[in-house]
Amino acid sequence: MRRSAAATGSSLFLALAPGTVAVLLPWWLTGWRAGDWWPPLRLLGLVPLTAGAVVLLSAFARFMAEGLGTPAPVAPTERLVVGGLYRYVRNPMYVAVVATIAGEALLFARPVLFGYGGCAGLLMWAFTRWYEEPDLARRFCADYDRYREEVPGWWPRSPPRDPDTTAY
Repeated sequence: MRRSAAATGSSLFLALAPGTVAVLLPWWLTGWRAGDWWPPLRLLGLVPLTAGAVVLLSAFARFMAEGLGTPAPVAPTERLVVGGLYRYVRNPMYVAVVATIAGEALLFARPVLFGYGGCAGLLMWAFTRWYEEPDLARRFCADYDRYREEVPGWWPRSPPRDPDTTAY
């Protein structure tokens, strides 16, 4: 896939998938009406919200540049994406979406978003476990097996012990 097609497809998928999960559905649940929590606690929500957005955009850019494809199952990458944040956690996009929702929950003082974020995270875990991982194992074989052994799926790890001896 050419980079321009990957950029177009990734942008569309970013708007549709994470845009729906992290923006449209939280808005539907809350109308962005804020609750009445202690203001400094609410402002603390900007940290995971901003970090989640930055990580999400970075991961999408990595898919275009390194993977030559999109995160969408209908237009997958040609190469296994293992650089950038993918050196520390296999699913930075999903972690970022849940962090974004948690940040919205704090910022808007809306506990319903914590529950929603937990449900969304559980669905993303199930999708990864029963669709993505088997698909990646089939498409990338030993490379994916080695990557999966070295890099945790959901909780970021510290940098590799010896970067010269591992590709990840």
